[in-house]
Amino acid sequence: MSTTDSKDDYVFPDVFNDPERDAFLYGTFPEGFIWSSATSSYQIEGAWNEDGKGVCNWDTFSHTKCSIQNGDTGDVACDSYHKYKEDVALMKAMGLKYYRFSISWPRVLPDGTLNNVNEAGIAYYNNLIDELRLNDIIPMVTLFHWDTPQTLEDLGGWDNEDIIDRFNDYAEICFKKFGDRVPLWITFNEPWITSVKGYGTGEFAPGIKEIGTKVYRVSHNIIKAHAKAWHTYDDKYRKLQGGKAGITLDGDFAEPFDRSNKAHVEAAETFLQFKFGWFAHPIFVNGDYPEIMKTKIASKSIAQGLGTSRLPEFSQEEKAYIKGTSDFFGLNAYTTQYATDATEGLSHPPSYWNDPDVKTWQDEGWPKSGSSWLRVVPWGLRRLLKWVNDRYHAPIYITENGVSTSDVFELDDQLRQKFYQAYVNEVLKAIKLDGVDVRGYTAWSLLDNFEWASGYSERFGMHYVDFNDPERPRTAKKSASLYSKIVKENGFVKEL
Repeated sequence: MSTTDSKDDYVFPDVFNDPERDAFLYGTFPEGFIWSSATSSYQIEGAWNEDGKGVCNWDTFSHTKCSIQNGDTGDVACDSYHKYKEDVALMKAMGLKYYRFSISWPRVLPDGTLNNVNEAGIAYYNNLIDELRLNDIIPMVTLFHWDTPQTLEDLGGWDNEDIIDRFNDYAEICFKKFGDRVPLWITFNEPWITSVKGYGTGEFAPGIKEIGTKVYRVSHNIIKAHAKAWHTYDDKYRKLQGGKAGITLDGDFAEPFDRSNKAHVEAAETFLQFKFGWFAHPIFVNGDYPEIMKTKIASKSIAQGLGTSRLPEFSQEEKAYIKGTSDFFGLNAYTTQYATDATEGLSHPPSYWNDPDVKTWQDEGWPKSGSSWLRVVPWGLRRLLKWVNDRYHAPIYITENGVSTSDVFELDDQLRQKFYQAYVNEVLKAIKLDGVDVRGYTAWSLLDNFEWASGYSERFGMHYVDFNDPERPRTAKKSASLYSKIVKENGFVKEL
């Protein structure tokens, strides 16, 4: 293990060249470190109405005029429903030993309930899992990556607490049917996105705009649904199947604009608590929301003329039930924000955005990507890993990390190659220099795919997919070779 301050060993030397922070670290990851890539069902599968699959909220949303850029949909996407063996072959060629994918709830239970079990959908996932295991690739399975059965959405979706039991039924049938070959389960992917973008801003399915109220009720139900599914696994399947179950949370790191300014430091912490702590504090700490959230939202709710806080309360029984319901911390991380304190905002109507009293922004000098929200800031990942480690004391699996480029045919994807080189190296630093317990790294994504409201205008894949060709051919980009080399060497071996 060694560092260097040679200009040649800074991945982004013109932007990030602090010898203490940015110098490249050579060395290898711990033995048994998990190397993976990821996708999600709606983004790659297609076959939206085939073989008995039910309609999901994203089918409905994408078929609604002006919801998705260029009128794109996930109707065909990468056609992985029919081409899964080809996808597994790509992973095999890269030397990957793990693959994170999600199961489509309405492909298994078309109306979201046990009243209608779709055997064709179960057969598809059995075939995919068997193909992975045949190629010595271990499945890491996400139960919910945003595709709610439309029948349940019509009943209120995640704002209707009945969905808690329906999700548990769905989770249990997955444990029963697939759990003998799946050692890692993720209940929810990025519940913040479901809450804030799905039910708050309306940018994502189901397109509801209630940013000050419904977002908190939806999150409340998601946390309880997660806890119930975890207990079902823990009580009935863990001993038999020997796996682990957890949740994946997403967010940007918040860097105090001035680390010597106490108000900036507190603002950055508040931002992170409103993003990660919203879900992580109940699950990993004490079964309840962070004090800063409870205090700020309650005081603002009263000032806004409401009789009770817009943030729901857990009962003492619920707190005990929720606490400790994750065997690991799944982390999706991409970028970083600067943070300062902001003037207290008592907006009418109330808004989640104003509740923290924090101002965030990104430095114009940080490298851009194909997404407006994503600037490349490698050192932010290391700092975020330490922040998570210090507060939640759980093994960390990085379940997504990657970068987008615009919709062009580009196989020598230099930005993505540099991104993986730099970000994976920051993970190595977090482990070796900071003592953070990181168990795995998952590159997003295996394939270019349907990028939600952006449609096919942004590409995150290590394999180029031609969406204009009915066959959806895949072509490896150079980032696939670079990532494969990191996997093979289990890190970074300095060439002499």
